[in-house]
Amino acid sequence: MNAESEKTTLGPGPTPDHLLHAGSEGEFSAEDVVLASGRDITPKNLAWAERRMAEKGRACLDELLP
Repeated sequence: MNAESEKTTLGPGPTPDHLLHAGSEGEFSAEDVVLASGRDITPKNLAWAERRMAEKGRACLDELLP
């Protein structure tokens, strides 16, 4: 397996660190907040996430991620 195929191929075993990201250092959406909370994406949950984003800003996602 060469280095290039390792970058794009996901197989059994842990995900390589370079493919993982967490936190709110980049852009995120209400869908991201809903998924980080473990909820299904529904209109009600999206509205909840939008309110949470308006109240807490980037911290709303950081609070949900390990």
